[in-house]
Amino acid sequence: MQTRQFFNFLSLLVVGTMLVFSSCKKDVTDDQDPTFKTVNTYDHQIIHEWNNLFTEIDKKAEGYRPCPTANVLGYLGLANYEATVAGMSDYQSLADRYEGLSIPEISSEKEYHWPSVINAVNKYLLERFFPDVEQPLFGNIKNLSDKFEKQYISEVGQDVYIRSKNHGESVAAAIWDWMKKDVVTFDGYKDPFKENTWRDRLNEPGAWTPTVPGPGEGMFAYWGKGRTLAIKEDQKICRPYTSYVGPFSEANNSGLYAQAIEVMSQNTPSLSYQTEWLGEFWSDDFVNLTFSPPSRWIAIVEQVYDNEDANLEEAVVCNAKIGIALHDAAIACWNSKFHYNIERPESYIKRLIDPTWEPNLDNPYSGEQGISPSFPGYPSGHATFASSSAEVIASVFGYAYGMTDNCHKNRAEFSGYPRAFNSFYEMALECSWSRVPLGVHFRMDAEEGMRFGTEIGRTVNNLPWKK
Repeated sequence: MQTRQFFNFLSLLVVGTMLVFSSCKKDVTDDQDPTFKTVNTYDHQIIHEWNNLFTEIDKKAEGYRPCPTANVLGYLGLANYEATVAGMSDYQSLADRYEGLSIPEISSEKEYHWPSVINAVNKYLLERFFPDVEQPLFGNIKNLSDKFEKQYISEVGQDVYIRSKNHGESVAAAIWDWMKKDVVTFDGYKDPFKENTWRDRLNEPGAWTPTVPGPGEGMFAYWGKGRTLAIKEDQKICRPYTSYVGPFSEANNSGLYAQAIEVMSQNTPSLSYQTEWLGEFWSDDFVNLTFSPPSRWIAIVEQVYDNEDANLEEAVVCNAKIGIALHDAAIACWNSKFHYNIERPESYIKRLIDPTWEPNLDNPYSGEQGISPSFPGYPSGHATFASSSAEVIASVFGYAYGMTDNCHKNRAEFSGYPRAFNSFYEMALECSWSRVPLGVHFRMDAEEGMRFGTEIGRTVNNLPWKK
């Protein structure tokens, strides 16, 4: 009897010990949080839809192109990156590089749904970036957010969704507050024409003056004073135009005169189909017709994401790199434009060679013809935006990545047929040169824009992204 009681006691002791060890093991597993998912386990759909909405808003946003658009893309890309970097094992925050920026952290013991985080970031910032965009376009920001909110709550539950949304909003709020501290660029769309000094510089050789049709003032003359996100202060100025053509001259044997003749030879009254196609394909100059030149590179990389079935981490990192590159390209390019203050081909050619000559940049939406953009030409903004973007996209998807650009497929207003390229650099080179046959840039503008933008893109690539 005593023996049986002893064995019963021993059995209970063994079972109890097993339960204790089992309970302890479960506690350890819970602490390690097996539900935590990294950003690269999700597809890029959330970025895809917000990118598409951004380019649609940008198309109709008065006063944003090109500089405020690039500014917005810089802070938006940085916000999405900082909000999700805790879920990217190979990457680290960049916030320590920026004085006055403090990014809220996640709770390491909690689960986060990274698409929900990104959804919250984009809604918070886009509603603040574009407060004056017409309805129903502005309402589409909330509509898209609500669509994903409903989907994500059903997928991950209320608790995880709310936690993720709160984190995204808190990071977006931190970026927004920090963005506002750059008083040079904040709300720049409201007054693109302030701080114009072109009248005070008319005695300078080859000084830029406004042309018609146009607003009669220089756009974003102050932009170069803004804060940069990657490049240093001494990188905000490009090489002198004299390194391409020598000192400014009106002599018919000078370097600049030769480049003016080249513009005219490319810009005949009846352009070849190929030349017209080239110019119109890359123009992206006009509100209500297409997205802006900076946003063009978001539309391009969107096609890459789809072609490669990119995961969310790849899209977040690449969007951040493009945004920062475009942001700094706008500041450095416009700083250089108004520093050198060199006139457009139109002014030079009409004054010295042919007073009846007109550029081939026309607005099919408004009917205006013979347009030159309303700011100095050197270096080319298109070229600087294109080459900086091409450099950072190539760092993610490869320097020999070939693709067909369908950005303007099926457009009826101009020649938007798809064009095939062997690399992002080739795309940028063609974009840069396209401004010459349109008659709005000299060769030197395009070449220096390509060199300058590539330098900016490489500086962005060299930021301490990886741990």
